[in-house]
Amino acid sequence: MKTFPVTGTGLGLRRALMGPLSQAPSPPVDFLEVAPENWIPMGGRLGREFRAFTERFPFVSHGLSLSLGGPEPLDFDLLGRIKTFLAEHRIRCYTEHLSYCGDHGHLYDLMPIPFTEEAVHHAAERIRQVQDFLGQRIGIEHVSYYAAPPVRESAALSELDFVRAVLEEADCGLLLDVNNAYVNGINHGYDAADFIRGLPGERIFYVHVAGHFDEAEDLKVDTHGAEVIDPVWRLLEVAYQEFGVLPTLLERDFNFPPFDTLCDELRHIGALQHTHGGARPALRSA
Repeated sequence: MKTFPVTGTGLGLRRALMGPLSQAPSPPVDFLEVAPENWIPMGGRLGREFRAFTERFPFVSHGLSLSLGGPEPLDFDLLGRIKTFLAEHRIRCYTEHLSYCGDHGHLYDLMPIPFTEEAVHHAAERIRQVQDFLGQRIGIEHVSYYAAPPVRESAALSELDFVRAVLEEADCGLLLDVNNAYVNGINHGYDAADFIRGLPGERIFYVHVAGHFDEAEDLKVDTHGAEVIDPVWRLLEVAYQEFGVLPTLLERDFNFPPFDTLCDELRHIGALQHTHGGARPALRSA
């Protein structure tokens, strides 16, 4: 049986949600996710509040700053702090973005990597270095992007082939982001369901769903600032049909609705999970 670091329905923990979550006696949440960069170093009242959450819920972490596909050397000082954070709070797994975000400084955005064999080797080697340093397999997330770096046609890979090649060469896990697949499918003219079906399901750690902004009919922007729409829910069901019921986390970064409304989206995830299998997969040891 395939095992996962967490099970059920998850929520990205944002500071605006700490109050409602702590006051709710039984929110429909099985696990929480944080970006470690946003929580280290941390102490005082906020540190105590965070510790209360890590003692109450299983946690996963999703990084923002490693720049796995970038040209600059990996930041091993940051990785050292992340390693301590993961151990201190018993974080079940660590994931990062298959992108880059730094070049002689932080770019404060997740930039797309060229889809080439050279970039596959570069990113996979850096992922292996991270895994060796942390002493554990990490997961990578395929990112949303809006303009691809120019690549000679003879050297170009499809996005799916590129992601699959990095996963195989790095021997790492996958964070499947259903909304990213939807956004990229619209923006770049491919079938998001086919993209999801083509991913190696055995490598999936867990799944993200989120809302986005409709800039135009053919331009969607991944914002995590709106409710999940029906086509994205249908893509989540495609993933369940293809790979079985997967741990699934709702991302919401701003423009928060009333907490009960947010919980309705979490309950919808749970209802889809029940519809597509009900029985929870086994937990992988932390």
